[in-house]
Amino acid sequence: MKKRIVIKCFFLIGSLLTTSSWASSFDDFFAAIKRDDVAAIQALARRGFDLNTRNAAGEHPLYLALRDDAANVADYLVGQAKVDVNAVSEKGETPLMMAALKGHLAMARRLIDRKAEVNKTGWTPLHYAATHAGAESPAIVRLLLENHAYIDAESPNRTTPLMMAAHYGNPGVVKLLLEEGADPLLKNQKGLSAIDFAQGANRAESAEIIAAFVRAKQPRGRW
Repeated sequence: MKKRIVIKCFFLIGSLLTTSSWASSFDDFFAAIKRDDVAAIQALARRGFDLNTRNAAGEHPLYLALRDDAANVADYLVGQAKVDVNAVSEKGETPLMMAALKGHLAMARRLIDRKAEVNKTGWTPLHYAATHAGAESPAIVRLLLENHAYIDAESPNRTTPLMMAAHYGNPGVVKLLLEEGADPLLKNQKGLSAIDFAQGANRAESAEIIAAFVRAKQPRGRW
């Protein structure tokens, strides 16, 4: 009887130590991502820590590294074959979407090379790329289009990438999307078109690009 009690105590102590060790590793892992500490991440990986472990909010490590500008950790994680590059957050966001939003062209290319999904239901990487206003955005948009991104993808409220570019993004992206076949006459659930998005955000250059494109497409009468 005493022997059984002693054995159970050993199992209980071992279980508590294992749980405590995992909790410590969990905290260390996400703290290392926040401070962009690759060495710490590598040390945890060597000890068997799962690099796909999500935080308490359900966010994937690669997504977090990209979101929080932990460039070195993101670079390490995307190079690990076991890391899921298509992990979706509770908000429906993927690592490729975050790379596109941040204007990280090289990372977006690496993710696509790792078979990151370019198209998905709801908000897409192309929506996020079109939202970025930096100089890198046209190149990222082109990269996505070259990899078969659906140019008129609709968000849950039927917003298209062109609408996002018109309201937030680079006028060069507006021009690129139109030249590649985006439909400027589509409307979202509120009845707003891309030119309405541009005008609502006081984006005169984007509004004029769209207006000129629409005028050029209108049939010319014979006089």
